[in-house]
Amino acid sequence: MIIPANHRMDACDWRYLELQLATQISVSVERATVDDEQIIDVDFVEQEKQDHSEDRKGQSSPNPLSLPRGNPSDRGRARIVTVTNQKGGVGKTTTVINIAAQLGLRGHRVLVIDADAQGNCATGLGVDKRLVKATTRDLILAPERAVESRHQTAVEGVHMIVGDRSLVGLDNELLRQLGRERRLTEAIEPLLPHYDMILIDTPPSLGIVTINALVASNGLIVPVQTEYFALEGLAMLAGTIREVRNLFSANLGVDGILLTMHNSRIHLNVQVANELREAYGNLIVDPPIRRNVRLAEAPAHGVPIHLHDPESHGGRDYLSAVLELEKRWGIDPR
Repeated sequence: MIIPANHRMDACDWRYLELQLATQISVSVERATVDDEQIIDVDFVEQEKQDHSEDRKGQSSPNPLSLPRGNPSDRGRARIVTVTNQKGGVGKTTTVINIAAQLGLRGHRVLVIDADAQGNCATGLGVDKRLVKATTRDLILAPERAVESRHQTAVEGVHMIVGDRSLVGLDNELLRQLGRERRLTEAIEPLLPHYDMILIDTPPSLGIVTINALVASNGLIVPVQTEYFALEGLAMLAGTIREVRNLFSANLGVDGILLTMHNSRIHLNVQVANELREAYGNLIVDPPIRRNVRLAEAPAHGVPIHLHDPESHGGRDYLSAVLELEKRWGIDPR
């Protein structure tokens, strides 16, 4: 049997359709004879297409886990930051809610765009979804509705565009449209002069909606749970960022890696946190966000942690994270 030496993912495979991930399959065929029967062992080694882009020092990218840094955004226009990780359950939505709220409390004009079909950002920011008439789906398909898609949250100065279950089928609708990867970029363009920050929440999957968020972004915040599979999630994300930079947005980079659900009394959490600091240096936003009951119960009250219990571990940790991110973004409280 002849096995192709080069194989590209099926164009209908959603995880790789938009990124056009090029994989090479090297096939080694070892033939052995056992009891006069011929056995063929085939080892498939999937290898990502080599990234020929050069880093700032003019050297080719040496590490498949390396993450490029975000670049400054234009003055007078909102910085667009997507909170993402292809691994689920790491605290993306909690991070969006509480960073947006703290930025708003510090005088910044903030827009939250919920691109996750679960729509949990609305609950955590105190938006009554029963009163919502236009959602993120409407924003992407009908950009002229961008202004009416915005809703006031429980925090002064923080608006949001609500996500809901209508996003589930949006990938299929966008599949047949030209320029589908830039629909969100075009939709939010008129809103940029009116905000200091735009934060986008994403689902833990790699579809066209997620690609839209990445292409639209100036930078990324990556929440990482300090547990065993943390590096695996970062490796997946690193590959995705390389492909988005190659195909759509050469300036996309990471503003910070945020360690979440951390318990300093658990040896594994401490070990993983130290390994991440060693691997990513000052991309890590310290201190880690500690596990906290008050942080977990805040959404049930329809408010972020800073309006529920600002002196809790969660409240203090997210405030520290925002203070560090303000420095990286070059913005000052108003």
